[in-house]
Amino acid sequence: MRVIHRWPVWVAWVGGISTLVVFNLDLSAAAPFQKNHGPAEKAAIQTVLAYATAISQGDHATFGRLDFSCQYRQLTESQRSAPLSDASFYEQCWQEMVRSHAHLLKRTDRGMDVLWPSTGPLVFYGDDLPDLPASAFVMDVIGLSPPGSGLRLTPLTIRRIPNGSFRLQSDGPVLSVPATVVEMVIHYQDPLTSPVAYAPGTARWTNTVKRARGAVKSITTQWVMFSGLKTYGFAEDRAVVLYPLPQRHNSTRLSPEIVPFVTEKSRALPSSLVWWGPQDQPGVLIAAAARAASFPELRDRVALLNRILIIDPNHVEALTILSKHLYTALLQQAVERHRVIVPTPALARLLNEFYWNIYSAAGRVELASTMEMGDVTEPTPADLLYRMLPAMETLARLHPELLDNRFRLGVAYRWNNDQLPMIQTFEVLVQDIPDHHRSLKVKALLQLAWSRINKVAWNRILHDPDSVRAYADAESALALADLPIDKFFAEYTMAYCMIFMPNYGDKAKLLHHLTEAKRWFDQITDKTEQDDVVWHYFLHTELLQAVLAADPIFKPIMTASGEEQG
Repeated sequence: MRVIHRWPVWVAWVGGISTLVVFNLDLSAAAPFQKNHGPAEKAAIQTVLAYATAISQGDHATFGRLDFSCQYRQLTESQRSAPLSDASFYEQCWQEMVRSHAHLLKRTDRGMDVLWPSTGPLVFYGDDLPDLPASAFVMDVIGLSPPGSGLRLTPLTIRRIPNGSFRLQSDGPVLSVPATVVEMVIHYQDPLTSPVAYAPGTARWTNTVKRARGAVKSITTQWVMFSGLKTYGFAEDRAVVLYPLPQRHNSTRLSPEIVPFVTEKSRALPSSLVWWGPQDQPGVLIAAAARAASFPELRDRVALLNRILIIDPNHVEALTILSKHLYTALLQQAVERHRVIVPTPALARLLNEFYWNIYSAAGRVELASTMEMGDVTEPTPADLLYRMLPAMETLARLHPELLDNRFRLGVAYRWNNDQLPMIQTFEVLVQDIPDHHRSLKVKALLQLAWSRINKVAWNRILHDPDSVRAYADAESALALADLPIDKFFAEYTMAYCMIFMPNYGDKAKLLHHLTEAKRWFDQITDKTEQDDVVWHYFLHTELLQAVLAADPIFKPIMTASGEEQG
């Protein structure tokens, strides 16, 4: 046995997001290597290259001619019955190979964990990688979904191994043929459609922690090839042994015989995995992020952004687009639940955030149950929330100057009931925002107040000091506010804080805040008559309505909101 020296491997990426499918045999690298070896070794390399290329290009006929199992079955079955045509037999062999790969194409990414390609074949090796046949790494579906650009094959080493053996008849003699192993590197030329496996360092735990995934850039495979087959009646003299034939019961033996017997198998070398990284195709990733933002379907957007982020977890554009779009989608889901149509954009956003503020401190089932937990077919609000939180956290760590992201992160913490972070995030924001940025300071103070309110409402601890602190935050916001919408929400927030104070605080003061809130609400710029239903919605929030309905002092404000008509 001898090991042939390795030759250099050159990787050249071809194309971009809109490239055609290209499959390339790197024979230029193999040529100088083959000069040092005889015809048999050159033929072995050419056979393995032709065989792997046939699989990658869906060439059933070439695959069938060069596959040992297919040739063996065709030879032995023709001795017992009328043989099928070559094309029919090769098709059967091909379908048998395809079935062995089928489990690698079953999508298990649910909710917002979907990976690009979002539809069609996604090759995921999972925990099966060490046991897969080498054919799984050159499947014809790899790189076929736009913008796929295929794969490239480069021979690496060749070595002889002990002869393989098999019988052509159940009681016939054991036949021996020379066996060779050819190692070959498979380069995946597109980071956006290459196969996926669990990222390095991940472990298979017994809990529900999601394991990190990575996009495979290249992997080394070994292919076992037999030669000298024509001596025993095979149509071709050389063939690749992909996997043993299905074991058959033999009446003269206690256990089925493995056909063929060989000391090595065609497989991947897991330690040879190379992953796509941030520096490999940065231009492609930037273009893909921009493209993802234009997709009409949220699933497609998230799938492509997730693909970018498994290659570069710190990709700023992808993190920004993903977190913003998921946040917007969550607000849209609020509309589907409260069913209040608000023409004014600023007021609509305020109402949608308010809906989840109240819901997250009460039932919060939809903010806690994912698709898997709820056994539903569409992503739940929890799926959106759980996916956007880590993206926002990473973005806040990398770029704390992006205040919009920090605002959304603090709100997401609140909806996720992360009580310390939801308060601390806005406490820091209030400190970081200069006093001359009055509108941002007002926004941060009001968000801080609602984080404190949610803590008190969820914990059900009345007289919590955070109720008083929330009132003070809203009061400070009112003093700085210039816009009617901010003044309205500051007055309303102070009123809402008071329902958690002893005896609801000063009832006359509570009524005053609600009256002022209504006055400022009526002055909101661009507000339409349809927006009056928004005031009704704010006033009839469950906890607040219970307080207002219990005392006649609040009847004027309730009457003004249309309760007598409703």
